Amino acid sequence: MAKTDIYPLDLNFQGRSHAIASYMLKHSGGVVLVESGPGSTVESLKAALAGHGYSLKDITHVLLSHIHLDHAGAAGYLASQGAQVYVHPVGAPHMLNPEALIASATRIYGERMQTLWGDFLPVPADKLTVLQDGEQVVVGELCFTAINTPGHAEHHYVYQFEDLCFSGDVGAVRIPGYQYLRVPMPPPEFNLEKWRDSVVKMQKFGFKRIAPTHFGIFDDVDWHLNAILKALDEVEQWLLKVMPAAPAIESLREQFTSWSESQAATMGITPDVVEAYKLANPLGMSADGLARYWKKFRS
Repeated sequence: MAKTDIYPLDLNFQGRSHAIASYMLKHSGGVVLVESGPGSTVESLKAALAGHGYSLKDITHVLLSHIHLDHAGAAGYLASQGAQVYVHPVGAPHMLNPEALIASATRIYGERMQTLWGDFLPVPADKLTVLQDGEQVVVGELCFTAINTPGHAEHHYVYQFEDLCFSGDVGAVRIPGYQYLRVPMPPPEFNLEKWRDSVVKMQKFGFKRIAPTHFGIFDDVDWHLNAILKALDEVEQWLLKVMPAAPAIESLREQFTSWSESQAATMGITPDVVEAYKLANPLGMSADGLARYWKKFRS
């Protein structure tokens, strides 16, 4: 059976390629997107769609892995253009009313909030579909299965499509051209043990291809998933070494950034690619997530 064509749309987040993808699949009535991207990249999304002969109004369905701003920020706007949005039950209330989510993000990003993320509009109730674990979304001949995969966030799904896994952020951050990845660990819901369990669950599905939102489609799935488990193990060992000294959060951010960048240097990652990783996975944010995880679960 022939594989369905999947088109990674590069949203050129903050003017940089390979930072955030929205995946497009065609059907007889238009296109399905996996991930909407942030509100700040709507114009890039328009341009990418136009390159395939489509407009925003041709988007019939948007499947969200989770509700973080870089994955779901434009979903409300796309719903206003006619798209039906699909989301995890825990994330659904924030899509209907994103005020608390926006307030939380604003405390983090401050005056950069609009420049980075743009508008995060609510999704009307009749345009929001809440998916249960294992539930399928069928669009013409396309069939997606939602798989509950907490760890990066409690409200996280990956989607099985044919032999491919759209892996959101639980599938880590990986820039094309390198066998190197990073695990994004933001607060407040990063959980190392749940993430491990989710990856083991994904391994059991036997996917042949994996498509993280950051960024691209890879066919070395065994390496990829094992590399995530290895990265989680390394993070745990680093935490066990660093956290007993109870470093201040500023120090923790500096130490984690230095540790992560030294790893990238040993892999030969170029400075330009490092910048793409920083956009897709701010290291200070992961340090904050690690601190919260340690305090809540390990201290």
